[in-house]
Amino acid sequence: MSDQDPTDLNRPQRIKGRGAASNREGRFEALAKSIEDDGWHRDDEGVHRPATQVRVEQARSILSHNESPDLPFSLSINPYRGCEHGCNYCYARPSHSYLNLSPGLDFETRLFAKTNAAELLREELRKPGHVVSPITLGANTDCYQPIEREYRITRSIIEVLAECRHPLTILTKNALVERDIDLLAPMAEQRLVQVFVSINALDNHLASSLEPRASAPHRRMQAIAALNAVGVPCGVLVAPVIPAVTDMHIEEVLKQAAESGANIAGYTMLRLPHELKDLFREWLEIHVPQRAEHVMSLIRQMRGGKENDARFGSRMRGEGAYAEIIAQRFALACRKHGLGRSRQLDLDCTRFVAPRKPTAQGELF
Repeated sequence: MSDQDPTDLNRPQRIKGRGAASNREGRFEALAKSIEDDGWHRDDEGVHRPATQVRVEQARSILSHNESPDLPFSLSINPYRGCEHGCNYCYARPSHSYLNLSPGLDFETRLFAKTNAAELLREELRKPGHVVSPITLGANTDCYQPIEREYRITRSIIEVLAECRHPLTILTKNALVERDIDLLAPMAEQRLVQVFVSINALDNHLASSLEPRASAPHRRMQAIAALNAVGVPCGVLVAPVIPAVTDMHIEEVLKQAAESGANIAGYTMLRLPHELKDLFREWLEIHVPQRAEHVMSLIRQMRGGKENDARFGSRMRGEGAYAEIIAQRFALACRKHGLGRSRQLDLDCTRFVAPRKPTAQGELF
């Protein structure tokens, strides 16, 4: 653990309701920012709590094509850039660097809403060359993050997919997914949807610092039960498994998910690409300083001595003794509770009907 000067205005600090402890520069920034004491700083001013800002964005395209063999989907949509959930460990944080924004606090406070997403999706699905494959919502940033309550972009996308009978999968950490049961239940009857709710620990206190604006773990578990109760297949993702921080929760998460009707489960190990490794280290130093070095040691053990390993085939699960133990524990718990694996999806790609092109005459009826 490193000793930090309490008078250093640039030191990372816990910010209530936020996952990042700093707003460090992205990897493409040419200049570094530093706060200097002008002599007027007062100890009772407290820690600045940045507000969430949302910018409406007119996206030029909406479907992302994936060629990674590690992911069980080829098409995805991200209705938002940045994510207010503020999960400290989020592998998508470094993507904010492409916007000349920080992967730290900027990622969770300076957000972009793609309000033309549904319109663009209709155009994509009309194309003669469109190959039907399940579209994943929430692969990069959460499609049900808090600002979805106001912008309803995710719902508008699901409305288009339901109309066209196009299969989709949803990944989320937010119980707001229950709002769209009226759309998802009829799709489930046609085998057009699979939902995954991500829960990596059941400790509300831990979750409040690690993923501060996601739904509480018990509330996510209730969402799993609510979806399955109306026939919407909903599984659980134990993601990410964080060594010596969340790994002790694996079996109980799977047990409670199965009791809530989950049919399928998956997991990933913590990844620390680019700037994320420094942001995660800051979180460790603030919240679990006595375990910080042990956690990083376990990460390096499953990443070939490095803090990140981007190779296909190993980046999601890691390698080595620790990674193998996690894999065995997960497999054993899945067998015990009758949970299938997350790549075993059974969605119908034969029902698709391309959306009709609107005409001036059609608008009259």
